[in-house]
Amino acid sequence: MAFTGKQLTTQLDADGTLTVQLNDKTWDAPREGQVLIRMEAAPINPSDLALLFASADTDGASYSPGKVVAKMPDAATRFMKARHGQALPAGNEGAGVVVAAGAGAEALLGKRVGCVPGTAFGDYAHAEAAQCMPVPEGISSEQAASCVVNPMTSLGFVETMRMDGFTGIVHAAAASNLGQMLVRICQQDGVPLVNIVRSADQVALLKGMGATHVLNSADADFMPQLIEAIVETKAMLGFDPIGGGTMASQILTAMEAAASRGAAYSRYGSNERKKVYIYGGLDIGPTILNRAFGLTWELAGWLLFPFMMRAGAEVTGRMRARVINELTTTFASHYKARVNLEQMLTKAAISEYNARRTGEKYLVVP
Repeated sequence: MAFTGKQLTTQLDADGTLTVQLNDKTWDAPREGQVLIRMEAAPINPSDLALLFASADTDGASYSPGKVVAKMPDAATRFMKARHGQALPAGNEGAGVVVAAGAGAEALLGKRVGCVPGTAFGDYAHAEAAQCMPVPEGISSEQAASCVVNPMTSLGFVETMRMDGFTGIVHAAAASNLGQMLVRICQQDGVPLVNIVRSADQVALLKGMGATHVLNSADADFMPQLIEAIVETKAMLGFDPIGGGTMASQILTAMEAAASRGAAYSRYGSNERKKVYIYGGLDIGPTILNRAFGLTWELAGWLLFPFMMRAGAEVTGRMRARVINELTTTFASHYKARVNLEQMLTKAAISEYNARRTGEKYLVVP
């Protein structure tokens, strides 16, 4: 049995023309080990925006029903040469009901699941059954829509801390949905956490959740505050979703200042291990390192699925079980607005969700 509907795609051509549009699509029966899901809710995550629009000029784009045509900067067009001419589906994760199942996946038929198909911005999506997370009765698709990327990432940070031999975490842009989940996890697990945010309102938000160390990077005395927080928490592992600019450098510098306090001078800096993972690109500019943090430091990238492969089935299975058990508490997500597939491609909606402001995530409800 075939299913028909709409599927969103994004295509970059060699001349820099970016076309994001809805297309008619027919979904065939799922293969062995695969299911077909009627999508009911899918969040627009920063990783989705990187594929959908990247650095295209959406303000000056041409808008028509179900279609956006924008111009990509020349440098970005050249950088993304490998995707030229390809109509790529989008939507990393979402939730819905399994309407067809291939051999070996029949147990999921009729179940509501969270999934990571990479094609969630459509009426239907194929997904590997092994990657689906069945949710309990009474949990809606909206509640389950963000059950993978942010929950598993925030848990992954804590697991990475343990695997890497650290005992505390510094987290930048910490007022996001993911950041709020990390606050709850660290409270429950007794993990020292230093939260870096960008406004007084965000400080109040996390303080209201019971977070102990919440620092505003806009404050004139931000660096002294950060050093003191790291002295107190001994947090020598950082996670930075900003990527561009100096945030990673500032975190490493504060770690070095905390580690060197009271120690004899060394031209090589302290021997304390210091590490920052960049896991996003809220700022797509260059990562700037002002090297005032000695020589015992690391800067690396962090992605969820490579981490899960490294952690192994036992750890990831435990993480998945915790997410499902705490889906409406620890891992609850919040959205500013809900749009259908057509509304998702309006200028008003894109101008808001593509700004990537904290607390303004959109949910697509096909």
